[in-house]
Parts: sequence; C-alpha cells; structure tokens
Amino acid sequence: MKPFLVSLCLLGTILHDLAQCSAPDSEFQLEGDYLLGGLFDIHFDDDPVYHDRPEAVECSSKPFTLPSYRRFQVMRFSVEQINNSTKLLPNVSLGYEIFDHCSDLYNFPGILQLLSVNGLVQPWGEPHDNLSKVIAVVGPFSSTNTLTVAPLFMTNLIPMVSYGAASSAFAEKAKFPSFLRTVHSNKEVIDLIFNIVKHFNWRWVAFLNSDDAYGIDGLELFYKKIKDTEICLAYNKGLNDDTNDTKIFKEIEVQKINTIIVFAPKMTAEALIESAVRLNVTNRVWIAGDTWSLSTKLHKMKGIKNIGTVIGVSQPVVTIPGFSDFINFSGSQTHCENSEKKQFCNQACNCSSTSAEQILSVDPSYNFPVYSAVYAIAHALHNALQCGSGRCNSNITLYPYTVLAELKQSNFTLLNQSIQFDENIEPRFGTYSIVFWNDSGEAEVIGYYKFHPSIYYYIDENKIQWYTDGEVPTSVCSQECLVGYSKNQDGMHKCCFDCVMCQSGTYVNITGNPYTCIDCKETEWSAAGSTSCNLRSVEYIPFTDAGAILIMLGAWALVGFTLAVSVLFAINYNTPVVRSAGGPMCFLILVCLSLCSISVFFYFGEPTTSFCILRFLPFLLFYTVCLACFVVRSFQIVCIFKIAAKFPKLHSWWMKYHGQWLVITVAFGIQALLLLMGYSLAPLKPFNETVWYPDKIILGCDLDLKATAGPVLLLLSLCFLCFIFSYMGKDLPKNYNEAKAITFCLLLLILTWIAFATEYMLYHGKYIPILNALAILSSLYSFLLWYFLPKCYIIIFQSHRNTHEYFQGLIQNYTKTINQ
Repeated sequence: MKPFLVSLCLLGTILHDLAQCSAPDSEFQLEGDYLLGGLFDIHFDDDPVYHDRPEAVECSSKPFTLPSYRRFQVMRFSVEQINNSTKLLPNVSLGYEIFDHCSDLYNFPGILQLLSVNGLVQPWGEPHDNLSKVIAVVGPFSSTNTLTVAPLFMTNLIPMVSYGAASSAFAEKAKFPSFLRTVHSNKEVIDLIFNIVKHFNWRWVAFLNSDDAYGIDGLELFYKKIKDTEICLAYNKGLNDDTNDTKIFKEIEVQKINTIIVFAPKMTAEALIESAVRLNVTNRVWIAGDTWSLSTKLHKMKGIKNIGTVIGVSQPVVTIPGFSDFINFSGSQTHCENSEKKQFCNQACNCSSTSAEQILSVDPSYNFPVYSAVYAIAHALHNALQCGSGRCNSNITLYPYTVLAELKQSNFTLLNQSIQFDENIEPRFGTYSIVFWNDSGEAEVIGYYKFHPSIYYYIDENKIQWYTDGEVPTSVCSQECLVGYSKNQDGMHKCCFDCVMCQSGTYVNITGNPYTCIDCKETEWSAAGSTSCNLRSVEYIPFTDAGAILIMLGAWALVGFTLAVSVLFAINYNTPVVRSAGGPMCFLILVCLSLCSISVFFYFGEPTTSFCILRFLPFLLFYTVCLACFVVRSFQIVCIFKIAAKFPKLHSWWMKYHGQWLVITVAFGIQALLLLMGYSLAPLKPFNETVWYPDKIILGCDLDLKATAGPVLLLLSLCFLCFIFSYMGKDLPKNYNEAKAITFCLLLLILTWIAFATEYMLYHGKYIPILNALAILSSLYSFLLWYFLPKCYIIIFQSHRNTHEYFQGLIQNYTKTINQ
C-alpha cells in the first residue's frame, strides 16, 4: 500500500508540473541558433520620476499599450513562421530576446544584455571569440528611443532595423552606419501632409508636434517644405506632459486657424484630441500623422464628430496571413513566466487578461514594417550562410557586419511587395494611405501616395464629408486678391496681406511673385489691374500718310514757285522793283528758301539718325541766311531813307565794303559753327516717346537743348533785329514800302511758331512731325507769298509802277516831306 501511495504522489506531482509548464516559455525569449534582439514599447513610462540612486524602470508597472503589444506579437509570429519554413533558413533556427523598451532614459539593462556574453560586454579584438549570439535588432519604435540606444549598436555594426523610427536624422549614415528601417522617414510623411494642405489650398495652418526628436524633426521638415510657398505656419507648439491645451486652442481660435496638423506619437495625439473634444473645439480640419491616424480609440470616442473633419496619413493596413490564427492559438495557452529559464529585467508583460479579440481589433499600424524587418534579417542571414538545396553552411563564422552587408543588398518579395533598400539604406518599398474619419467611426481610405518606382499622389475628394456640408473649408489669413491686384504683406506672415491694384504700366504675376507689381518693358503697356503686358503699337508718320503727301506736295510747289519767281526776277533783273527788292540778294533768298524745304521731307518715315539731323540742319542753316538777308535788306531801307542823310559816312562805308554780304557771310558762318558744335556735343538720334501714351510708342527725334539752343537763339536774334529795322521804316512811302512787307512776314513767322510751340506742349501724338513740317512750310511761304508775290504782281500786272521815274518821284516826295 505504501509503495502505491508513493507512486500516486509522484504521478500527481508530474501532472501538476505538466499542467503548469507544458506551455511555451516566456513570450520574450526563444532559443535558436541565431538570436534577434527585439525592442518594443509594450508599456509606456508617461511620468518619469526623479531617482536618488541608480535604478532601472520596471516597465510592467507602467501603462499598457495594446498596439505595441500587437507589434510585439507580429515579431514572434514572424520568427515562428520562418522557423517553420523549409525554404528560408533550412536547418537553422532563429531565436529572439525581446525587451519591453518603455523608457528612453532607464532601459539600458536590456540593451546591455543584448550586447553582452555571460553578463560581460566584450570589446572588439582578435580573435573575435565569445561574441553575443544576437546578430541583429528589431526596433525600437520611436525616434527618441532609437536615438538614445542606436550608438551602442553602431559601434559594433550590429544591424538595427527599426519599424517606426522615422526621424530624418538617421539618414546620416556616417553616424548611423548599421541603422535600417522598414518605414519611410518623416520627410516622406511631411511631403504627403504638405501635398494635402496644398491640394485643398489651406494656407494658414497650425502645426502641433511632440516635444521630442520625432516631432521636432517633423516641424523642421515642414518649415523647409513650406519655404517659398504660399503656405504659412501661423502657429506652432511643442506638446509634452505640461502643455496647456486650453491655451493652445484659444490661441488657435484667436488667429482664426482652421487647419491643424498634429504630428506626435499616438498617446500624445490622443490626449490632445481628447482635450479638444472636452473643450468643445469645433469646426476644424485636423491632419493626422501616421502614428495616430488609425487610432480606434479616437474613432469611437463620444463627441469626436464635433471637432470637425479629420484627414490622416497612415501606413497601409496589410493583412498578414496566419497572424490571426497565431494570436488565437497563443491566447489559449498560459506562458510559464516563472519557469526555470531565468527572466531578465523588463521581460514581463502582466497582460494575461488581454484577449485575442482585443489584440486583433486594435490599431494595426506598423505591423507590416515589423514583419518585413524580421524577414529582411532572415533573408540576409540566409544569404550570409549560403543557404541552398535545403541546407545552410554551418561552417561559416557569422558576424553582425556580414549580416549588415547582406541586408543592404536585400531583394525579395514579401506579400506582393518587393523589399529593397536604396544606396542610403532607405526603403524602396511601401506606400502611404490617405484616410478620412467617416461618420461610421472608421478610417476610410480616400487616396494613396506611392514612392517607387515614381511618386504618385491621388486623393478622391468626393469621399470626404466636410463639416461645412459639402464645401471644402478654407484656412487663410487674408482672402485672395482680385485679378490684377498685388499682395502687400501685413506683418511677419506673407499669407496676411492687403490687396493693392497694380497701376497702369505694371502687372502682377500671380504664379511668380504675387507680392510685387512688375514694370512692363518699354515696348509694352498694361492697363491698371493687369496680369500681363501687351505690346505697344509703334506709330510714326509714313510717307504714304495723306497729311505727309499734302505737305510734300506743298514743299515741291514751293520749290516750283521759287524757281518761277527766280526766272521772272532774272528777266526783269534791271527793273526798279527787282533792284529795290534786293537785286542779287533776292536770288540768294529764293535759293535758301528752296534748300530749307529739304527739311520737310525728313519728317516722314521711320526716324533714323540721318533723318533726325536732316530734319533740322537744312532749315536752321539756310533759314539763317534768309533772315540775315532780310536783316540786311531792312537795314538798307532804313539807311537809304533815314540814315543816309543823317550819317553819310556810315552809308559810304557800308556801300564801299559791301556791308550786306559781310553780315550775311558772318551769320552763315556763326550758324554753321553752332550747328557743328551742337551736333558734336549732343548728336541727334531717334527717340521713342513712351510717357504720354501708355499703349503706344511714338517714334521721333531726341531734340537736345545743347544741340539746338545756340542755332535757335541766333535765329531769334536775327528775327528780332529784322523786326526792329523793318519797324523803323513803317512810315516810309506808302505806295511801296518793303519794310512793311518784311514786318508783316515776320509777324506771320512769329505767330506760326507760337502756334506750333503751344500745340507742341499740349499735344504729344504722332502728328507732331506733320505740325513741325507745316510750321516750316508756313515760315517759307510767308516770305515767298508776302514779300515776293506782290513784286511779281507789279512786274506782271502794274508795269507802270516798275519804272525809274515812278521810284524817283516816290523818293523825292518823301524827301520833301521829311525836310518840311
């Protein structure tokens, strides 16, 4: 009986042990030929406390994060699936050593355990013996945690494949040579957020980021992205445990910001959104980062619809075949966490109450990055061990850096995705989904953002149910200006501006620089409020113009008349009328009048330098001779009738030395010299008049005062002298008084140029050359008609007045009158 009782007790003990420990060992550990390290923030140390002595944090006492626990299970499932595979790593088993990495400050015991052998961290030396069996590490999740521990693994070039660290700081491979990740960096996420903001034309946005490496990196990238764009960062705040959410939302309300970007870890973002619901923040557009856009906790939260419209960036949800079965199977077993195998710090979960349904229903973000990270390491190990034909080479001594080399060359297909890394060891696979939180409390996919082989962006606006009942909400500091208005920046933000209409002659380039009214080119014009310039019409008087033809005909008629008068005077050269008109001087005047008419022809056609010179030179030079002749002639009339009797010596000297020709020669020489000096100092050249008519370019000649002041003053002086001398002879014989004829011609000349000067100041159109040519022609005709024509009339029709006796009688009668 006694032996039976002993046997029964022994059997009971064995059955009890089997009931307690027949399940697998701890979830955190698995033996294998090669070990993978795992760092997962299953718990979160949300309230670090001050320690007065060295002390590691006990993660299991901290708040539990179910999504991270799900990712932890994905790694376990991936290793089990690989171990069960006959193609990948045949006859090689993978194990893992996973730690709950809940803090970036107090989790180093677990890190050192991964690096140590028998509790000692071995320095590198020759030979490389007593090395850790850990060939690579999966994790950590956050950028802050990764930045803290990465340098320890970089020293020995242990591959560190993160499934969530997106900070762009890790792109610096000189600092992180063995760091890889299966998620895209913050740069890609920020690019997508920027594209969403730009797509909906939101220009006045707030950016709320976590006050850690992840959030600060996102903020810096967003700053760079919106630089030199129409988007303004109106408000920014770093989020931490001490953040006053009430103050943040009040400041956003004051600045009338309707679009809020939240770039923070999931727990930080969830706390912020919960505050927004509690504080009744409404009618906003929220753009969620990929860390919290699929938060099932917030989707189902009461009052979440009141905050407005939520659009998010998310990792695409990839269904991993077999994972659900794995979770259901694992959930049916009890893990012997107090088994004989020694547990290390932070390798306890305290999550036995978590059901399989809870795990499978939680946010699946970053599950595929964990899955692909484990498989990338496995494929690298497969290649490093030269596996093939169902076996691997067990004689190869494997080092972490050899696995790293193979990791960089990764090229395999996993769930229809080609897993590859670029030259900077950044992933060349994966997409982002654009999601919208619909009324059903689900994150509905409304678009995609693909990276490889080329960037592709798509968003279906029709699926979005805006809080504004159909219309896309606006988020601007100032409303857009009307067409033709430039933006005058008001304050430090370029999105805040006043609208100013661009004046005529300027335009605003909306796509280029909407803040400046740009001057049109000299050959262009624009009306006020224009967005472009138009070519100005070029105007000048062509030779075919009706007015030009009439004036040129008038000039040819003048030449014809002067020729006819010259012939008539030559026939009647010795008659008193011709002699009293000036004799040989008449022919000089007539020739000069004809030469002056040359100027008229150069007022038409497109101006050139030679045309500009010939417009003025012939008239100024030869009209000087004409006026000098009339000065001399009027002086002679006064001399004969008045000065000869009173100043006989002066009259004698004048006649002896041919004073009239001397005066004419001197006047011609001075004028020629003045013209030469003037044209040398300021050569005449074509000129485009662009001031008076904004839509036209009037072609003309640049009339410089330096070139024309001297010649014109000489003409005025001669005109003034001529007028004085002719006026002195106003009381000469009435029947024939040349002084009166000259005075009348001068009055016509003065009135003509006064009228032209008045018109020149009031009118600046293309017909100025016609008016100028008309004034010249009128000046020539005044002498031809009113000085020479009466004499021609006497010669032809009143020949009895063209006798010596008649002239002698006039002179004798006048002499008697003065003597009395």
